Amino acid sequence: MKPKSRIVNIPVYQPGKPLEEVKRELGLSEVIKLASNENPYGSAPSVQAAIAQELTQLHIYPDGGAVELTAQLGSHLGVQSDQIIFGCGSDEIIALITRAFLEPGDETIMADQTFSVYKSNADIEGALVHEVPLKDGVHDLEGMMAQVNGRTKIIWVCNPNNPTGTIVSHEELIGFLEQVPSSVMVVLDEAYYEYVTDAAYPQSLKLLEKYTNLVILRTFSKIYGLAALRIGYGVGHADVIKLINQVREPFNTSRIGQAAARQALADQDFVQECHNKNKEGIEYLTAEFDRLGLHYFPTQTNFIMVDVKHQALELFQSMLRRGVIVRAGHQKYPTYIRVTVGTARENEIFIRALEESMQEQSTTV
Repeated sequence: MKPKSRIVNIPVYQPGKPLEEVKRELGLSEVIKLASNENPYGSAPSVQAAIAQELTQLHIYPDGGAVELTAQLGSHLGVQSDQIIFGCGSDEIIALITRAFLEPGDETIMADQTFSVYKSNADIEGALVHEVPLKDGVHDLEGMMAQVNGRTKIIWVCNPNNPTGTIVSHEELIGFLEQVPSSVMVVLDEAYYEYVTDAAYPQSLKLLEKYTNLVILRTFSKIYGLAALRIGYGVGHADVIKLINQVREPFNTSRIGQAAARQALADQDFVQECHNKNKEGIEYLTAEFDRLGLHYFPTQTNFIMVDVKHQALELFQSMLRRGVIVRAGHQKYPTYIRVTVGTARENEIFIRALEESMQEQSTTV
């Protein structure tokens, strides 16, 4: 069978190495996974109770429109229900946006080191992708604006950016949106919104009334701890959300996912607790990186990208043998690893493994 020519060279997404596989391969009894930006504190106990209640309903299709969850989220965010769309993670919303708006020959703009799913989905639709280099790990909005032309359909801004953890400020975003033609969609991916501590971070929902070409993405996979249930959402102008909904498959989120998200949304005390613990973890890790003389990007997420002064893929293998999984292989940053902020114990184990691995790499050079 012959596939579409434009998908032949699209790389398959490489997730972080699973715990079970590492334990089996290396004969380890304990492995700490700090590679996929998951919440190390899991989900709220109340969420687990909500999931248990749904187990007797597995024979019934989920609510295809996620009506109850949409109403609850709309109230929480201060937007109307028709401004919200749910997906199998925010990844699916990205795919739906490209399906609805990109045709072969259209153009789309993104950073050169950002969430890879933007590019893969644009490639699938046959769009021309312009990748603009980051500046000190931050989106170069001026450089992105310079790429806009009559064929441009979508601009992607990951804020905070994955993998660097950096942000575009409110003022910078406003200045950018003022320049972008109203015919060009700006997708603002805020998957790590709840972790941000910087007061300069955009209050993006307030911008939707003025900028009808803006679509905001968020997720329950990160601070809410529901990564396994795959539920994310997009918020935008009602007319835009309607168009995206037209290409959405029915029943794209599960009964369990919707029930868990409803309860997770109601338990904001747990969210705040995770936010505070993450802040403490960042303070510990950055202090240790300073002690070790390592450069890192200032993060507003639950991960940090740090320069380990060695080939990151080699150091990744060294740390793996010590039972710590991190993320390496960033094309533009070959000596950097991305590490998720773990529990206090996990962070200490990570630092010990990092020091040992760096020393090992130094002696083998």
